[in-house]
Amino acid sequence: MPVTTGDIRDWIQRSGQVLHENNAYLTQLDSAIGDADHGINMDRGFQAVNKKLAGMEEADISTLLKTTGTTLVSTVGGASGPLYGTAFLRAGVATAGKQTLESADLITLFEAALEGVKARGKAQTGEKTMLDALAPAIEAAKQAQAAQASLAQIVQAMVAGAEVGTKATIEMTATKGRASYLGERSVGHQDPGATSCWLLLQALADSIKQA
Repeated sequence: MPVTTGDIRDWIQRSGQVLHENNAYLTQLDSAIGDADHGINMDRGFQAVNKKLAGMEEADISTLLKTTGTTLVSTVGGASGPLYGTAFLRAGVATAGKQTLESADLITLFEAALEGVKARGKAQTGEKTMLDALAPAIEAAKQAQAAQASLAQIVQAMVAGAEVGTKATIEMTATKGRASYLGERSVGHQDPGATSCWLLLQALADSIKQA
């Protein structure tokens, strides 16, 4: 079964719930190496997104993703707003004209998001950022697709890849953002941006599983 507009809407709504539930956890992670506001900012941003989407019942996949992106840019503070906003905006561009998403479309969506984050943040993997969750998630998706896995299995593989990548950030030295000021002292702490990325992918898996 392909991913539908309803699935994408459910994913975004579910993401808002998950981020609200994990607000304190993400903020706790950020308090160790950042400005102690990642959970607060992501929660606020997705609450604003869902209020915005509530009046857009006829929106297609691309519009839902682009609206999410623009709303995050305008409501989320720090680096998270521009980075996640760019990710969703690029995803929206990649899905233009699509009424449903097959496995290849979903991978293309996330590849576009990845490239957007790299460009906006001038970052690469291994620098203790959300890229360290997103990149291995995409690689896992490609491997699952090559093994002819179902779409739901591919998304579950993405979640597993993101989890491994997120936990790997604990041993990384931050070289981007506020955490980079700590240098070697950032080692031993899980990156909050990678964690929120992992949570968003888990929300997608839950939406597809329910569908």
